[in-house]
Amino acid sequence: MRRWLLILLVVAGLTPLTWVRSPAPQRDDDQRILVEQLNAPDAISGAMTLDAAWHLRSTNRYFGSYSALVLLDDGQFLAASDRGRTLQFAEPRSDGPQSARIGSFAGRDPFKKQQTDLESLVRDPESGRFWAGFEGLNAIERLEGDFRFSVVIKPDEMQDWASNSGPEAMVRLADGRFIVISEGAESWDSQGFPALVFPRDPVLNTTPKRFIFTAPDGFRPVDMAKLPDGRVLVLVRQFRLGIPPTFHVKLVLADPAEIAEGKSWSGETVATITDPRLADNYEGVAAAENADKSIAIWLISDDNNATLQRTLLVKLRWNPET
Repeated sequence: MRRWLLILLVVAGLTPLTWVRSPAPQRDDDQRILVEQLNAPDAISGAMTLDAAWHLRSTNRYFGSYSALVLLDDGQFLAASDRGRTLQFAEPRSDGPQSARIGSFAGRDPFKKQQTDLESLVRDPESGRFWAGFEGLNAIERLEGDFRFSVVIKPDEMQDWASNSGPEAMVRLADGRFIVISEGAESWDSQGFPALVFPRDPVLNTTPKRFIFTAPDGFRPVDMAKLPDGRVLVLVRQFRLGIPPTFHVKLVLADPAEIAEGKSWSGETVATITDPRLADNYEGVAAAENADKSIAIWLISDDNNATLQRTLLVKLRWNPET
């Protein structure tokens, strides 16, 4: 997952200074985020429209690098980073400072990368439990709602996944099944990604079925969100080398009913972001039904604490019937 970051840093050294941000302010423990709404109404192509987009900043030392996003019962969001950190916040209503809760998973050591490299997160609204996927360990951890007790398992079927391309995308379906997809392709020239479907909670030593997720050409899976009708959206991302380096993302609509053991599973692209005003390293996606039966789709980007990237929050609207 981090291979392209090294390339980005090399290219950044060759990039004109106009692409480098001003020096960051001194880091602190401020429990606020600074919100700036972005004006890019035509930046989305496909079946979805843009409701709003924001650039999020904070001087808090634990802010940034968000790789997963879930909705909580009170309508707030919980974002999790690949450094074991969390950001809880409400939908922005205006520009300026906004209260937030910036912290970490209980017992995390930020200096032990393998124990904090969280890349996927799902939540059961009935029990309040969370499941997190860690690519450094190719492990899945189940946590109680307050993060104070957990169970960890390293499924045998995930141990041949690359340590830096492990359980990047995960979703819990309404029937209790879990889908987990690796970010590492089967081979360097393949668009097929190893994937598993667990019949129930993965930490209960359940035996998953293997299959292959086929992504659009040049894209890699980075997260998933379930939809009210049982289908899922798969967030896929493409890193493009250039000056400056760029990211393109797509949302792929796929039906879990079509998953077959040992077979390929794919879907239809329903939205694409390539416009530089909003293009960035999106790694988290969440979905919720609106009162008018349309679907709100939320994306959050991972800035990797890099000067050329941003923490963006994007809200899309989609009517599957149209």
